[in-house]
Amino acid sequence: MPNSPAAAPRRILVVEDEALIALDLEHRLTSLGYVVVDIATTAESALQRARELRPDLVLSDIMLRGTVDGTEAATAIASELSIPVVFLTGHSDPRTVQRAKDAEPFGYLVKPFKDNELTVALEVALLRHSLEARIRRAERFLAAILASLPDAVVTTDAEGRVRYLNELACQFAGLPAGAGLGQSLAELLPLESPDSWSELANRPASPEQDLGLRPPTGPRRSIEVGTAPLDSTVEGGGGRVWVIRDISERRRLEAERQRLIAELRATLDKVDTLRGLLPICGWCKNIRNDQGYWQNVESYLQAHSQAEFTHGICPACVQRQLAQLES
Repeated sequence: MPNSPAAAPRRILVVEDEALIALDLEHRLTSLGYVVVDIATTAESALQRARELRPDLVLSDIMLRGTVDGTEAATAIASELSIPVVFLTGHSDPRTVQRAKDAEPFGYLVKPFKDNELTVALEVALLRHSLEARIRRAERFLAAILASLPDAVVTTDAEGRVRYLNELACQFAGLPAGAGLGQSLAELLPLESPDSWSELANRPASPEQDLGLRPPTGPRRSIEVGTAPLDSTVEGGGGRVWVIRDISERRRLEAERQRLIAELRATLDKVDTLRGLLPICGWCKNIRNDQGYWQNVESYLQAHSQAEFTHGICPACVQRQLAQLES
């Protein structure tokens, strides 16, 4: 049976403008364990009922009365509602088959068909739709992860053409989101150093890397690059994934730190440290310098330090001078 006892029966919308064929389909589907939610006779009513009922699958004849046929209805249902469509037709000529293929159905049955053929077509279509939905969810999940990374992520094929860029990589290239696909990585994100992207692929990332990125539009950036080969069994095998980190701010802070260190060293180089015993005359208070000459204290300190002096009279000297004037 197509539906296990624990699973809810699959709900089918039948689109058929021949009343007897529609009733026969309803009977056969019901006997196979499916639920027919409705029977639509035109493409317009099929789209409307699909919107209202949200069936698990649409089983539709290709040839329908009216200005819109089953292929147009199937395309609208698939794109708008993401509901799988299986076509029924009494024709297998190349033109009809091509029209069916253009609508990208999940199955195709040529009348007359047996119940087991109908079951296989429906179950394969439902399984395929389920797998594709899982793939789309995984792709959205992966895209969300890549979009949230603090680094630019790019994948290239074996010829170095870009196959994927996350939003930050587009910003690095100065392009709107989704642009740049198919371009050469070297053209999209040109390096201003002699290194080429192909050379970077052959050596590991290093903290000492100081690569300059200067795209045709957008600011210059200092970057670090990490890369790894893509699985050769994946479509487009032989390509690579690139992780590009903007280290412009880190480089700016490092340059500022080095500048401050250099200024500090230059300042320290100007400072002579006075150490050891300084021979001072007990009478005139002059200091004997390292050449053996006597020098007053102010001159000595100016020569051996960055000190500057202002002059005044201390209170004790003021008292002595007053005492001398009064005497």
